[in-house]
Amino acid sequence: MKIFVTAQQPTTDSEVDPRFGRARYFMVYDNSTDSWSQEDNVQNLQAAQGAGIQAASNVVNKGCNVLISGHCGPKAFSILSKAGVSVYTVKSGSVKNAVELFNEGKLEKISSADVEGHW
Repeated sequence: MKIFVTAQQPTTDSEVDPRFGRARYFMVYDNSTDSWSQEDNVQNLQAAQGAGIQAASNVVNKGCNVLISGHCGPKAFSILSKAGVSVYTVKSGSVKNAVELFNEGKLEKISSADVEGHW
C-alpha cells in the first residue's frame, strides 16, 4: 500500500500541511518496501485554479491508496473517491506520526470534502 501525505517540508519529521492541493510538499510512504519519497509541489502553489485536481491526479498516478492531509476540497475529493483512494484527515503532527496513526486506525476517514474549493 502507498500512502500520500501532504507536508510543509520534504522530510518525515515535517508537520503535515493542512492544505491538499496547495501543500508545499508531498511525501509518499510505501509500506511494502518501508520506504519514503518526496515531491515538490511548486507547480500548484500559485495556481489560480485546479491545484486540487492536479494534486489528486498526482495521488492516483503514483498508485497511492490513501491520502492523509489536513483538508480536502470537493473537486479533489471527487477524483480521489472515483479512483478508490481513501481520504483521512489529521489536525497536526509530523508526517511520520500521521502514518503511524493511520496504521493504528486512529485517523478520521472522511466521506466527503471538508472544505470548499479554493480554501
